Amino acid sequence: MLKHYIIMFIISMVPLVELRGAVPYGTAAGIPWQQCLILCMIGNMIPVPFIYLFARKILEWGKDKPYIGKFFTWCLEKGHKGGEKLQEKAGRGTFWALLLFVGIPLPGTGAWTGTLAASILDFGFKKSTLAVLLGVLLAGIIMTVVSLLTKAGISLI
Repeated sequence: MLKHYIIMFIISMVPLVELRGAVPYGTAAGIPWQQCLILCMIGNMIPVPFIYLFARKILEWGKDKPYIGKFFTWCLEKGHKGGEKLQEKAGRGTFWALLLFVGIPLPGTGAWTGTLAASILDFGFKKSTLAVLLGVLLAGIIMTVVSLLTKAGISLI
């Protein structure tokens, strides 16, 4: 069973998958939903300070390097687009827009992209971390409910 906890925790830290993939894995593996939600949130939040403080600098450094340049440029463009969408829709409500951007579990959203966008926008560290944390909580609750309902529906069949 420990293996499932470790796998779930690692999945929650992977970009693009994050807790959107880790919560369904954990519930399918039989991990109690409370433990699943808490561990996935912790795993999803671990990379956030590093992304905010270092990702933009590393991506800007590597965007013109051979082999990695295209990927780094793609990441920067994704962050810029995410940031522009947030500013367009939010205006002065950037905190709430960031929270919802991270919290609504859609492809291309999540803690990684949201934090990178906040870093590119120079949104404050404390404010962006709090918005991302609350967004991760929202996404975790949504994914937990969907996973439990799916599991219950499958068991009825």
